[in-house]
Amino acid sequence: MKLAIKENPLPKYIAIEGPIGVGKTTLANKLATNFNYDAFLERPSENPFLKNFYKNPSQSALATQLFFLFQRMQQIEELKQRSLFETVRVADFLIQKDRLFAEVTLSNEEMDLYDKIYEHLIIDAPTPDLVIYLQAPVDVLMDRIGKRGNPNEQFLTPDYLERLNDAYKSFFLYYESSPLLIVNAADINLESNDDDFDMLVGQIMSDPKGKKFINPQPSII
Repeated sequence: MKLAIKENPLPKYIAIEGPIGVGKTTLANKLATNFNYDAFLERPSENPFLKNFYKNPSQSALATQLFFLFQRMQQIEELKQRSLFETVRVADFLIQKDRLFAEVTLSNEEMDLYDKIYEHLIIDAPTPDLVIYLQAPVDVLMDRIGKRGNPNEQFLTPDYLERLNDAYKSFFLYYESSPLLIVNAADINLESNDDDFDMLVGQIMSDPKGKKFINPQPSII
């Protein structure tokens, strides 16, 4: 269902975050269609190390993470260039996720090297006007990952997803750079339930401030 957008002010730059399988890209595409925004999406299929990482994380973690770091930096530059011509956009990632994933996947020695590289990079990323953090427990993530049928993702383990979930919770516990909607995506269906999607759109259009929970069931954090 496509809502009519009238006088309510909308955030010009929305970023969606959350662990693997939670529905970031699906929501980004739906919001882009609904609001006539430009969708700015991650491109994991371009990472030549990702397949091996899923199979054997210890052998390919650093190469995978560094590729993503440089790819996301390039995307941030593209985003800054696009902003000169396009006033509204929705992305399915924050640049800060790169270090979040690095902390989960890299060994201590690899993390030291990653930090040395990261410190020498100039990352001037635009700040979103609104961040939507989608969260769901591991069993829901595993179920959704299985249903979308990406053969490389069959190697993802519950332990890895649990560590990702914990890292995201810690990050957003102290996040104050933008207004933040924390959505319990386990108990609402933003992909195919119009009422759930319209409810979220209403929250976006309400010009939210600070941190707000959208949680139809008891909190999972």
